[in-house]
Amino acid sequence: MLKFLFKEFFPYLLSVELCVTLCISVYLCVTAFQIYYEKMKRFSKLIFLVIIILATCEARSQQVPLIKQPDINALAALMQGSFSSEEQSLNDSDYYDIRLHMKRIWNDRTDGIWLYVEQAVAQMEEKPYRQRVYRVDQLKDGSFISEVYEMEDPLRFAGVWKNDNPLTQLSPDSLKKKVGCTVYLSLADDGSFTGGTRGADCPSELRGASYATSEVRIDTEGLKTWDRGYDKDGKQVWGAEKGGYIFKRIGE
Repeated sequence: MLKFLFKEFFPYLLSVELCVTLCISVYLCVTAFQIYYEKMKRFSKLIFLVIIILATCEARSQQVPLIKQPDINALAALMQGSFSSEEQSLNDSDYYDIRLHMKRIWNDRTDGIWLYVEQAVAQMEEKPYRQRVYRVDQLKDGSFISEVYEMEDPLRFAGVWKNDNPLTQLSPDSLKKKVGCTVYLSLADDGSFTGGTRGADCPSELRGASYATSEVRIDTEGLKTWDRGYDKDGKQVWGAEKGGYIFKRIGE
């Protein structure tokens, strides 16, 4: 009887064993694939992260190199261009969207670097509220000065920063220097130029002010300027109260 049962059912037992073995093999293969897939996912994320880091390093390497030595041409290059405070105005309603343009003039002069400066509300660029001429020079101690000059009937020159050689019809003799309003700048460790006016010597009559002050920071991204006016008692009567305007570079 046992011989009969063994003879009849042994092939089926072999088939069952084969199926079990096959199932185990499939399970092991699937498990191994899942482990491989998860490792590949993590590896892919690592590769992606490495690519991002390399791209960031490449972008930084193409930025303007850190300024390590006081150089008037480097300072003038950072000051020239078109700038906007739009980003700041969108984040804080206490600030307006202002456009600032600075263009070099009188390139043949050797008594410093001269710049035409124009500032206007973004919606009224054709009617700037501030037009000046700056004379940037370097002192013997390596620091810098930026003298401020005014023009007669300045609105007739609105928009001349777009020209290749603006204000050719003017000369320093036709300008009026704003005595006491000179900005003093020094090269900081981070490669920026920082400084401002000194004391209460810059006169201002705007909104009942007696004097004005300016704080400035200039770097590769743009400028931060904080202009404020004070009355004779030292109370602020105009200008931003929370901090300076942040101008991001939008054009050369």
